[in-house]
Amino acid sequence: MTDLYESQRAMRNMRKAAMQRGVIALLDIGTSKIACLVLRFDGSPEEARDSDALGSLAGQASVRVIGAATTRSRGVRFGEVDAMNETERAIRTAVQAAQKMANTRVDHVIACFAGANPRSYGLAGEIEIGGEHVTESDVGRVLAACDMPDIGAGREVLHAQPVNFALDHRSGLIDPRGHVGRKLATDMHMLTVDADAVQNLIYCIRRCDLELAGIASSAYLSGISSLVEDEQELGAACIDMGGGATGVSVFMKKHMIFADAVRMGGDLVTRDIAAGLQVPMAVAERIKTFHGGVHATGMDDREMIELSGNSGDWEKDRRQVSRAELIGIMRPRVEEILEEVRGLLDAAGFEHLPSQQIVLTGGASQIPGLDGLAARILGQNVRLGRPLRVQGLPQAATGSGFSSVVGLALFAAHPQDEWWDFEIPAERLGGRSLRRAIRWFRDNW
Repeated sequence: MTDLYESQRAMRNMRKAAMQRGVIALLDIGTSKIACLVLRFDGSPEEARDSDALGSLAGQASVRVIGAATTRSRGVRFGEVDAMNETERAIRTAVQAAQKMANTRVDHVIACFAGANPRSYGLAGEIEIGGEHVTESDVGRVLAACDMPDIGAGREVLHAQPVNFALDHRSGLIDPRGHVGRKLATDMHMLTVDADAVQNLIYCIRRCDLELAGIASSAYLSGISSLVEDEQELGAACIDMGGGATGVSVFMKKHMIFADAVRMGGDLVTRDIAAGLQVPMAVAERIKTFHGGVHATGMDDREMIELSGNSGDWEKDRRQVSRAELIGIMRPRVEEILEEVRGLLDAAGFEHLPSQQIVLTGGASQIPGLDGLAARILGQNVRLGRPLRVQGLPQAATGSGFSSVVGLALFAAHPQDEWWDFEIPAERLGGRSLRRAIRWFRDNW
């Protein structure tokens, strides 16, 4: 734990240094595409941080996108690096194109990814402060007092954020510093991932001659970019449907309190089409994009789709299928993905939230009729989400497929406080038991 704590602190310091220099790159390493944005910072984030509340969007600085590029992803499966050389080439291509548009060189990147089997924990800690004012070191001590679960061998902590503070009998505090009390308690949400998947990603980025200044979960980033303020406050789930994985994040009181992922995404639907219609993957992807759907009507029996392959067999290449037949291939797989998501939301205790809003985002969420099908499987309040606007973002990068990388821009400019932002007493980096992430609002809402 101590090594991890120090490495996360080092990355956070590197991010601050890059912000002071003025530019940083953002890298979304997905299964279908790799997106890169170059951000320019104006103003001093350090000055803003001093005046900001704990756990809120700290370190605010005005940011502008000055470079953007995407390339087809290679060597990534289920949101994880699978073929190192291919992924390295794809990352280099995206970063070089974004640098060219920005007309500047970038050495530091913040990266996000969707895979690595994320797992959520809810932690609780409590300390005595004896009627004094709460100080910065008290916050560090109460975070260190959290009951650390046994996260298992080969796992790393990706996010560890305080989601609630209580002072004596007052709960729901965002920032307890300066308040007077006797007993300070906190609830913390911790997200762990497979260490090997993260190390492969870090190694791949370093092979591209880039320094890693931060790393984050795509599910978390999609939530902060796609959920509006009321949804983040009252409680909502963000379903980020990517190519290789579908991320699930639950937010409450403007904090992520649960995250997980399903190792299925839009690529699996494309594979089903390729196998069912006996066409190449590229043709299947085109058919899915232009003709896909999940609700068949009487008209779809009459709407014919040209397969137009290039196998050399004239008869086979000139085949036609009805749109109803295509929907018949796509719908069962989409239903399967949504059923898996439903299982994760049930495990998170989503039904206990005061609001039941669900937001669909990610490239695979653009299948026509998906919101209606999701409303039936997941619950009634479903909407399609697009990322918030960031200054300078090209029109081509404003769709739901860019939720993660736009979330990275918000994460870079306004990082929420994490465990490693505070001086934690070294002897307290051990642990005992664990508590569920959702429990504190059952008691405190």
